[in-house]
Amino acid sequence: MTDRTVDVEPEADKATPDGFRSMMSGFPSGVGVVTSTGHDGAPRGMTCSSVSSVSLDPPTLLVCLRHGSPTLEAILERGTFAVNLLHEGAQEVAKLFASGNPERFRMTPWEQATDAGGPHLVDDAHTIADCDVVMTHRTGDHVTVFGEARLITRRHAVAPLLYGLREFRAWSRI
Repeated sequence: MTDRTVDVEPEADKATPDGFRSMMSGFPSGVGVVTSTGHDGAPRGMTCSSVSSVSLDPPTLLVCLRHGSPTLEAILERGTFAVNLLHEGAQEVAKLFASGNPERFRMTPWEQATDAGGPHLVDDAHTIADCDVVMTHRTGDHVTVFGEARLITRRHAVAPLLYGLREFRAWSRI
């Protein structure tokens, strides 16, 4: 046992949404903003910490998005999306895109090239993957979207932003 380990009497409880949320908060992850554009051409985006690699060949990742979100709707309509992996200085942008503020794209710089899967957050993402939807799967209140990465853009050589225990932290401060 190390100095950081604290033994806890094992206690099993029925899994509930609150208990599950609490458990998963103890599993830190990187933070991304998933973006696409709606049928009206307007940008859509939301903060997402449920991002994972799936396959190297072909390069495929997954994101889990709330069923009914405008961002998910745009992704399913368009068939493409971008995953903007946020750097350690982008905590406020992570909060902004988690808030649902309808003005969020007016409050942070972004651009979208014609071949992009969705808007790129030019100041706040260290790396961006532009993806084509290859499969979706609904489970409960979320939809898992599998995307094959076709473009990867590295914008800033800085440490990533992490989220765990309901707090943001910079990789370099861990």
